[in-house]
Amino acid sequence: MDEAALLDCIDWIALGHEIVQSIFPGWKFKAPDTIAANALHGALLVGKRHAFAPRKEAWRRELASFGVELYCDDSLSQIGGGALVLDSPLLALRHLVELLANDPENPPLSANEIVSTGTLTLAMPVSAGQTWTTRVHGIPLEDIVVRFEA
Repeated sequence: MDEAALLDCIDWIALGHEIVQSIFPGWKFKAPDTIAANALHGALLVGKRHAFAPRKEAWRRELASFGVELYCDDSLSQIGGGALVLDSPLLALRHLVELLANDPENPPLSANEIVSTGTLTLAMPVSAGQTWTTRVHGIPLEDIVVRFEA
């Protein structure tokens, strides 16, 4: 699938927070361990959805170059962006589509699936009472604020 065809398959785009977890001390584990522990994914918090088609060429450019700043309680924790995700979340999606096309055991993506394309910053430990904010620039997506309660 070329990039133009892939762009036509995307319905909407949003910024999100993925909450990951590990039962393994110090995050030391092997792939079979994570499978046995039901992976590392705790939750996916999805921000406001934006239609992709009306500005698909702009989204394509912005996904490769946008930046994010991750703050914990107003202190800058991490800097990242779309380029950290295989050079662009769009390229990460294309990679997934290509892997699935050559995988006899797993089906290709289908309509209405939600794909989290990758991590824009390092995953950071969180504690109850903290507020985490992701601020974006270079792409018209809303900042996200998440507060962790006890």
